[in-house]
Amino acid sequence: MKRIKQYLVIVLALLAVNSQMFSQAATDRPNIILLFIDDLGYGDTGPFGCTDIPTPNINRLAEEGMTFSQLYVTNPPCCPSRSSLMMGMYGQSFGKFGMSRGLPIPEDKPTLAEFLRDRGYVTGQIGKWDLGSKIQGPSARGFMEVAEILPAFTRFQYKTIEGDTAWLTEANGDQMIEFVDRNKEKPFFLYWSPLAVHSPSNNVPERLASRTTASEKRRDLGGCIVSMDDQVGKLLSFLDDHKLRENTLIIFSSDNGPNLREGGSSSPYTGGKFEGTQQIGWTLSPTIMSWPGVIPRGKRFDGLSCTLDFYATLASVAGVPEPQHIQGVDLLPYLTGEKHGDPHEYIFWLNNDPNDPPNRHLVAVRWKQWRLYRKYEDDTWQLFDLLKDPVEEINVAAQFPDIVDGMDRNYHQWKTTHQPPLEIPKIKAGSNIPTGYGWVISDGRLEMEHEIIRE
Repeated sequence: MKRIKQYLVIVLALLAVNSQMFSQAATDRPNIILLFIDDLGYGDTGPFGCTDIPTPNINRLAEEGMTFSQLYVTNPPCCPSRSSLMMGMYGQSFGKFGMSRGLPIPEDKPTLAEFLRDRGYVTGQIGKWDLGSKIQGPSARGFMEVAEILPAFTRFQYKTIEGDTAWLTEANGDQMIEFVDRNKEKPFFLYWSPLAVHSPSNNVPERLASRTTASEKRRDLGGCIVSMDDQVGKLLSFLDDHKLRENTLIIFSSDNGPNLREGGSSSPYTGGKFEGTQQIGWTLSPTIMSWPGVIPRGKRFDGLSCTLDFYATLASVAGVPEPQHIQGVDLLPYLTGEKHGDPHEYIFWLNNDPNDPPNRHLVAVRWKQWRLYRKYEDDTWQLFDLLKDPVEEINVAAQFPDIVDGMDRNYHQWKTTHQPPLEIPKIKAGSNIPTGYGWVISDGRLEMEHEIIRE
C-alpha cells in the first residue's frame, strides 16, 4: 500500500489523472468554494447583526448573495458536524451519535469530494479535517490537493521556513489563493476549513484585536474573526482580479455555535459551546451563499435548512444527479424563487454517545417556529416558540400537547433510519495530513500504511 510521504508535496507536481477529467471547459461548470469556519457564532459577523467586530468582506459576500437565518448543523460539534457535511447524511445513519473521533465514514458511499472529483473537478482541502478513521484522511477520501499542516507551536502561531513566527489564519488564506491560482483554468472545488476561530484566542496579535471595539471578554475572539474576514477579502480580490467571481459559488458557514467562554454570540438566540449546548445557538450556523447572476443579491432566506443540504446543492451546481444516499435538499430552487417554503419540514438531533460529556447530550426537533427539546431520551419534552421566545425561557409544552405529540411522532419515525452505534476501530497509523509547508498531490485515493490493533 502507498504511504503519504513528504516528497509528494512538491507544489509543481503533475497530477496523474484521466485525460477526460477536464474535457469540459471551466466556464461550463462553476467553481465551488466552501468556507467552513470553526466555532463561529450566529451573532459574530456583520450580516447577522454584529456591530463590535468589523467584517467588511463577509458583509460584501452577503451583499452579493443570500444569508440564511435558519440553517442548522445536525450533528454538533466539530468531528460529527464535518462527517455529516462531507457525507450529506445524518451521522446517525452511519452509526455516529456523538464526537466519536476515529469512527469511519462509510466506504461504500462517496464523500462530497469524491463525488465532485469523479465529475471533473479538481478538489482541494486546507486546514482542519477531523473526521473519519485514522486512515480516512482527505487524500484518501477524494481530495486531490491537500495543504500540509503548518508546524504550529501554539494554536494559531507557527514557524515559517525562515524561522519567523507567523499567524496561522493568514497562512491558510495564502494557501487558499495558491490553490485557486494553480487551478483557475479548470473547474475546482475548494474546502477551506481553517482552525479559526476555535479557542484559545489569547495569543492573537494586537494589530488584529485593536481593530475591534469588542468588550474585554471577546476582544481576542474579535481579533481572530477580523483575521478570518481578511482572508475572505483576500479571496474575493483574487477572484475579481482574475475574472473568476461570476463563475464561482461561495458558501460560508460554521461547524457549530460559538465559544461562550470567549464571549461568542448567538444573538438574537442563546447557546453555544460548553454551558450553552442545550440551546439553539449551538446548532445554528451563520451561513451565506453567493453566486453572482444566479443567487439573488442582498436577500435573506428563512427556510428550515441544514449543512446536509450543501452536498445536494453542489451536485445540482455541478449539473449531475445527486447520489442516492443523500439526505439533504438542493437549495438552489428555493434561493432562485422556483420553490417556496421550508426545504425541510423537520430537522432532528440526537447526541447520546455514552462516551461524551453530559453537556454534549442533546435530543431536539425543529418544525415551523417550534423547537422541541430534552437533554436525555427519558426526559420530558420541553417546547419553545422561537418567534415569541428566541432565548428559550418559556416552556409551552403543556399549552400545546398536540404539537408536542406530532413532533415526537416524527422524531421516532426518523429514528427508524438510524444504524446501530459503531465502535471506533483500533488502528495504528501516522497523521493523515503531514506536517510541512507544501501540498500532498494525488488522485484523492491515497492509502495510508497502518496496522490494526487486535486485543
